Amino acid sequence: MKHHFLHTVTIIASLVALALPAAAQQGTSKYLREGNAQYKKQQYADAEASYKKALERNARSVEGNFNLGNSLYEQKRYEAARQQYANALKTPSRKENAADANYNIGNTFMEDKKWEESIAAYKKALKANPADEQARYNLAYAQEMLKKQQQQSGDGKDNKEQKDKDKQKDKQDQQNKDKQDQKDQKDQQDQKDQQDQKDQKEQNQQPKPKPSKLTQEEAKRLLQALAQQEKKLQEDKMKKTKGTPVSVEKDW
Repeated sequence: MKHHFLHTVTIIASLVALALPAAAQQGTSKYLREGNAQYKKQQYADAEASYKKALERNARSVEGNFNLGNSLYEQKRYEAARQQYANALKTPSRKENAADANYNIGNTFMEDKKWEESIAAYKKALKANPADEQARYNLAYAQEMLKKQQQQSGDGKDNKEQKDKDKQKDKQDQQNKDKQDQKDQKDQQDQKDQQDQKDQKEQNQQPKPKPSKLTQEEAKRLLQALAQQEKKLQEDKMKKTKGTPVSVEKDW
């Protein structure tokens, strides 16, 4: 778990070295004290306003820039806080202040999960103050998180390549299946066409009725025989209907 500690600058005596007019120093000190008191009460937005008033009177105030950065950090405005810490570094001051500013810059990068940038900032903090154990701890933490990120990025790349290969294989398999389906359909159609041709050929090869080979004389005799046979059948039928007449007169 990383440390969330912020280093703060509360020494106002450093303002004297800036050779400001007494009135400007007095106004700056007033708003810095107000901002510090509000910051301790966790009134970060009010502290931000007080520090900005102090910076209007002395834009180079190390404490003003630094603690304005802290009030912005507590409001989770990490990029804006980082800019204020960078402004604090522009003014020559004690090594401890440079170490603290770089440490807090490292914290802003850590909150944004920018591990490489945070590592660089913590190294600068340790260079200015090798005894800073918090910076050493956060440096080790950021290095470990960067290592995990790189491993995950590598795994993600491998997974993407494997997914692409699987996708390509699925596509090829589907194409092969479509080709096989088309081939099967063609084979079925060819078999059907061959069967239809075979059936048509067999139908064409069925024997046709042969024409009669009777001569004209033979045909005439056959017709006469049929006519006599028909006449005989009619006569037999008439005989069956004849009988003794029935008298219709009464027997008196």
